[in-house]
Order: sequence, then C-alpha cells, then structure tokens
Amino acid sequence: MGNLLAIGEVLIDFIPLQKGVALKDVVSFERVPGGAPANVAAAVAKFGGHASLISKVGEDAFGDYLLEQLANIGVKTDKILRTNVAKTGLAFVSLRENGERDFSFYRNPSADLLLRDTEINERWFNQGDILHFCSVDLVDSPMKQAHLRAIQTAKAQGGIISFDPNVRLPLWDSPKECRDTILKFIPMAHILKISDEELGFITGMTDAKKAIESLFVGDVKVVIFTKGSQGAELFVQHKKYTSMGYVVQVEDTTGAGDAFIGGFLYQLLNKKVNQDNVEDVIHDSYIEILAFANASGALTTTGKGAIASIPSKEMIDKFIQSC
Repeated sequence: MGNLLAIGEVLIDFIPLQKGVALKDVVSFERVPGGAPANVAAAVAKFGGHASLISKVGEDAFGDYLLEQLANIGVKTDKILRTNVAKTGLAFVSLRENGERDFSFYRNPSADLLLRDTEINERWFNQGDILHFCSVDLVDSPMKQAHLRAIQTAKAQGGIISFDPNVRLPLWDSPKECRDTILKFIPMAHILKISDEELGFITGMTDAKKAIESLFVGDVKVVIFTKGSQGAELFVQHKKYTSMGYVVQVEDTTGAGDAFIGGFLYQLLNKKVNQDNVEDVIHDSYIEILAFANASGALTTTGKGAIASIPSKEMIDKFIQSC
C-alpha cells in the first residue's frame, strides 16, 4: 500500500460552542486541529493507511499542539517543519443552524505559507504514493512554489496527484485570482474533486455536464463531483458512475468534504492505484469506493470539528452494512 502525502495548511480551528449565532456574536470557542490537507491525512491515517503531512508550523504552543494531535492519530509529522518567523495559522468558525459554516482566518502570513520549494525532499515520494493538495495555500507565497516542486517530484516518481480546490474566497485578493490559480493547477492533477457549490465558479459554466467535461484537461483522468447528502458522481473519460448519499443528523459540516476525499484516496491506495491503472480500478470498484467515501463524509458531519469527528474504518463499514 502506497502513502498519502498531503501538502498545505495545518492550523487551529476555533469552533463555536453556540450554534446559529453570527461570528461577531460568538462568545466562546473550542480549539481543534484543522486545515483541509491535514484533515485528509488524518482521515487516511484513521482508516488504517499511511499518511504524512508536508507543511510548516510556528515555534509556538499551537504548533506543538498540532504536531501532538496529528501524531496521536497516526499521521507522520516528520515533514512538518518549524519556523519562528511567523505564527501557526488560526481560523475562527461560526455555525449556522444547518451546520454550515462561516470563517475568519488569521494568517498574514501564517507559518504554513513560508514552506519553501527548496525544503521539498525528493526522497519523500515513491511510486504508488498519492500527493493531495487544495487551493488555500496556493496564494502568492513560498508555499505555492513548494506545491509546484512537490507535484513535479511526485509525478516524476510515478505518483498520483489529487486536487480538491476547496474554495475559500476570503483568503484571496479577488475571486478572479482564486479562479485563475485553480485553473492553472487543475491540469497538473490526475484526480480532481469539485463540489456542486464550486463547479460554476471555477468553470464559469451553468451547464453542469459541459462544465465537468471542461475539467478533463492536461493530466486529469478522474473528476469527482460531490453533492453533499445527495452523494457523488464519478467521471472518467466517456464514463460516469453515480452513488447515493447517506442521511444523518448534521451537527457540523466542517471537514466532511475532506473526510470524503480521504476515504476515496484511502480506497485507491488500498487497491494499489497508479498512473496507469486508476481508471480500471475505478471501473472495477466504484461502488465500494464511493460508498466508503460517502459514509466517511456523512459520519463526519455528526460530530463537532473535523479531525475528531472522522470515524474509524470499522464504524464506516458497520454504518454501510446497516443502511
């Protein structure tokens, strides 16, 4: 089984102890580990896979906390560097009654944005690995160049590249800059996950079918179109696979998409995916792969925070069998 390497932000999410209250009116928060790439690595580790995070945190108490939390659930932290130039990133979250979120980020810059391309070690990557990244750390910074270096190196070693744009517009100078950057990185990926809320923004199209077809550019072989509780659609060239979602009592949607893609990538790793066989693996096992990914995301919404709410593989298997 190959390794999952996620590159990007790891930060502190301050989630509210009150629900249905605007962020300005929240009076108390709970500290939890967060950051989409970290959540994906945590999911793969919780499911029993091998996962590492490539990032940078501050030489501060929050950095200590994040390293401890990730290590405790099995994520390898040897590729997370430290710096005293910037602090560990923070995000304050408010929850609506339906579990959806609003964010306020504190990172100008945060430590993760200072990871340099020269700090990416080619020995980290091997054939059969999957490198996963998102768009939050693709803003103009040293970390953006570190992504380019990691993608290039992982590909050269025969690894699969996975990209979840995970759009967070408040972190960008303009929506155009965000969209243009995402469109630049899409062709570098073999696997692209995109949500129903992001498809129109990224492609500029209102017709979902044409929008998804437009995403097959460059190295893209697989597009995962997620629709929340309605499940997901999985596309390869000229083929489409569908799945049903799971209905659960939603507490907090934080990390649900990360748990979904974590479950998806764990299944691919478990089936020894590579650049040449990814379409065949999906054709043979899409029912199992999508059921596991959908259950991973659904169960994560039943708790608070991201990493703490990600279920174990045993919980997912039991849940699927009961449905």
